[in-house]
Amino acid sequence: MTDSAVLHGSVSELHEMLTQGQISSEELTRAFLERIDQLNGKLNAVVTVCAEQALNDARRADERLSRGEGNVLTGIPLLHKDIFCTQGIRTTCGSRMLEEFIPAYDATVVAKLKDAGVVMLGKCNMDEFAMGSSNETSFFGTVKNPWDTQCVPGGSSGGSAAALAAGMATLVTGTDTGGSIRQPASLCGITGLKPTYGRVSRLGIIAFASSLDQAGPMARSAADCAHMLTAMSGLDVGDSTSADLAVPDFFSELSGNVAGLRIGMPREYFNDDLDPAVRTRVMSALSELEKAGAQLIDIDLPHSHYAIATYYVLAPAEASANLARYDGVRFGYRCANPADLEDLYLRSRSEGFGEEVQRRILVGTYALSAGFYDAYFNKAQQVRRVISDDFRKAFQSVDVIAGPSAPGVAFPFGAKQQDPVAMYMEDIYTLAVNLAGLPGLSTPAGLVNGMPVGLQLIGKPFDESTILNAAHRLQLDTDWHLARPAIEESWT
Repeated sequence: MTDSAVLHGSVSELHEMLTQGQISSEELTRAFLERIDQLNGKLNAVVTVCAEQALNDARRADERLSRGEGNVLTGIPLLHKDIFCTQGIRTTCGSRMLEEFIPAYDATVVAKLKDAGVVMLGKCNMDEFAMGSSNETSFFGTVKNPWDTQCVPGGSSGGSAAALAAGMATLVTGTDTGGSIRQPASLCGITGLKPTYGRVSRLGIIAFASSLDQAGPMARSAADCAHMLTAMSGLDVGDSTSADLAVPDFFSELSGNVAGLRIGMPREYFNDDLDPAVRTRVMSALSELEKAGAQLIDIDLPHSHYAIATYYVLAPAEASANLARYDGVRFGYRCANPADLEDLYLRSRSEGFGEEVQRRILVGTYALSAGFYDAYFNKAQQVRRVISDDFRKAFQSVDVIAGPSAPGVAFPFGAKQQDPVAMYMEDIYTLAVNLAGLPGLSTPAGLVNGMPVGLQLIGKPFDESTILNAAHRLQLDTDWHLARPAIEESWT
């Protein structure tokens, strides 16, 4: 393999090279660390590089492999979104509030992947406290899209998506509260999966909205996501929302057979909010699945237009409660020379949190206040149930629901930053999936004006295998997931 092929190789390809002795994990890790060093100054996708630890982990992986131990992920380089607690390594959540926070333990996802033998290269930039759809809210600066550095990579897992698209790691992790894996996956031309709520432990993930947050894999292919999901999933007694269900080998269930698969196409997802060129690419991708034997069926999700309003009551309310702990007293940013306790609280929070985080805290606190709880928060919970019922009824007649991952392609920096509502509309097709707790996946569906487009596949609860298999079939029949940004030599 050439250097480029190594940097963009699949998990299976790299595993074969490692086990055959064609390359060592240490050599592979050095190649990715060099890539990060070359490109990160341009993309700002990685906020913390763990070179020494990564090389030590790689050497241990090589030792395991030399003894015939380990598994398909052993020795594979990975980057974590900087929302996962990592023992002894700075975890910022993209915020000044946690700029110097060093956790004393690993998140369960980090620990599970570490047990599998992955090599952690570092931590990826992200929207502050996962609040954003463009990666413009990070205290550490915006992340650039490697397809066009004048455009956003999506958010909040934009650093992870950009790093993967630029070949800085083989695998990356993300979290998805309202589309934060699927939307940046779409804008950066990669595969991203939000599992069913409860499939993957939330322990050690810095909380945004506890009933919506879910960690998931981001990779170049559905096959690589399947390998990751198997390692990440499973019951965690430390997380009361973790599902006590057996974890299948998701990779072994990728048969590629979609004959008879019933794919629902919600009329509400192909509306005037969707860019016509994106619609064409999404329909082209669905046509490929139809050629492979799937059946396309028009369906309705009649209450989907309430998803944004519902989400932007519930998520800020939960954020208001979760972020109350950052008060300048126990941990996190503390203002200088406070005059008294009230001044300490006010200035620590106003200086430590960015504008978008403050906005959502204020909205959430208002919705939870005594005079408005029933009118807003309680009503939103009721609508959430109605939205979930729409999906439940739809899945009585279809196996998968499909549509766009985002209403358009990546947009220029600043285009929507001054209009919060326009920014919130970026998640118009993804929010309802989180409200219903369902699995959702974005897979590349081609390019529009040189920029990636994503097809979203939504599954029944805990049926990640079906949407992974449908994406795998599409990736067997097309090469959209193999397209890479033309990274100029001048970058290096």
